[in-house]
Amino acid sequence: MTPEQLKASILQYAIQGKLVAQRPKEGTGEELYQQIQAEKQRLIQEKKIKKEKTLAEIAEDEIPFEIPESWKWVRVGEIFAHNTGKAMNSSAKKVDKPGRIKRFITTSNLYWNSFDFSSVKEMFFSDDELERCTVTKGDLLMCEGGAYYGRTAIWNYDYDICFQNHVHRLRPYKAIELRFFYNLFYFYKSMNMMNAKGTAMPGLSSQTLHQMVVPLPSLAEQKRIVAKIEELLPLVDRYAAAYEKLEQFNAKFPEDMKKSILQYAIQGKLVEQRAEEGTGEELYQQIQTEKQHLIAEKKIKKEKPLPEIAENEIPFDIPESWKWVRLNNIAESIVDCPHSTPKYLDMETEYCTIDTNCIDGKGDITKWRYVDADTYTARIARLTPQKDDIVYTREGSICRAAILPEGPKVCLGQRVMLIRSANGVFPQFIRRLLMSPMVIRKLTEQQKGIGAKHVNVSDVCNLILPLPPLAEQERIVAKLEEILPLCERLK
Repeated sequence: MTPEQLKASILQYAIQGKLVAQRPKEGTGEELYQQIQAEKQRLIQEKKIKKEKTLAEIAEDEIPFEIPESWKWVRVGEIFAHNTGKAMNSSAKKVDKPGRIKRFITTSNLYWNSFDFSSVKEMFFSDDELERCTVTKGDLLMCEGGAYYGRTAIWNYDYDICFQNHVHRLRPYKAIELRFFYNLFYFYKSMNMMNAKGTAMPGLSSQTLHQMVVPLPSLAEQKRIVAKIEELLPLVDRYAAAYEKLEQFNAKFPEDMKKSILQYAIQGKLVEQRAEEGTGEELYQQIQTEKQHLIAEKKIKKEKPLPEIAENEIPFDIPESWKWVRLNNIAESIVDCPHSTPKYLDMETEYCTIDTNCIDGKGDITKWRYVDADTYTARIARLTPQKDDIVYTREGSICRAAILPEGPKVCLGQRVMLIRSANGVFPQFIRRLLMSPMVIRKLTEQQKGIGAKHVNVSDVCNLILPLPPLAEQERIVAKLEEILPLCERLK
């Protein structure tokens, strides 16, 4: 249950007479109603208010819920005198009759249970407008229209202020507990029970408010209900704070769990080591032998030797059967994309490119961008992408790694690089390494540029990565593919 739902439940119990016990000695809603009507008649006789048409009896289908027998259903207009204030129009500037410039509040000043006085306007009010358009201590104010119709607050200040025509002023005929009715209106609004008219700009007209049906308990019970609400709502606030922390935790938990699992994987803690599968050192020597063979056959170019891995470069411990290596030592080729921007086509062709925008945060290829045959030929001059090559993003959204599938004739778009694993290195394992928290953190620190930050190819080539035997690489990937979807289901 959300904090707002809990608050609504408390208020629902309150206005249905279920939050506190009824006490016969406190009288009934009917008795309070009669007292209010007597006071209303006195004000009419003294010509302080005008006599109004008698409101219709409340029909059975107007009653929204059951209330205790000691309560009474009434209409707002039977217990409150209410009206809206002065319209902001050209007449607001006329001063040819007695009156004065007064501050006034609008719907932008009126919030739930509070007022914002950071911007209070002024206009002219004639003397005969002041009585109708002045708020005094003990009045209840409510927004008439717009997205915030029904928003209500009690004027508890020791000074008066005027109000405009989009604000309702509700003044009780006889002393009642205004906080009870504030909470009632809050609940009615939250449950869409105010019968506002309109869709784009809903409005709560004076007639609708006048006819609105509300429950009336005795005054003593109103006060006890408010006391109980005010006792419980601070607990709701504490619950809301805990709920927010829990929501933040739940939102982060799947991604944090995923990162922890990937970290376990690259530290050799996700699956057991098996002596019969060999060692990372043995695999590394096989890769170097194979690379020398490819260089001799001029299938790849000879590269400058990479520096030895220093002790202070090693980020964490790995199993004894593993070996720390640099990416370029276990890749057959690593090439950057051409620097020119390809001319993309609006129609599908047999030739496509892949760039940063084609790979999502999970490392999945979500779309292709199409080019003509000449563009494709020009962009594969250095290396033709093939199945199981890794496309790695190095600008903008860096560290996204996707495995190329079989089939499409692909060339590199922009802001990506191509990594081809050496024999004996499982591409899916390298992909997981390249998207691991360790690598993302390292390359994020090494980003260059001011606007569109990027990672240099040399920094990627020099990445220090753990190398387990091939069979263990495959078992690690299989375990990740089993566990990581469970993290996604937690979101």
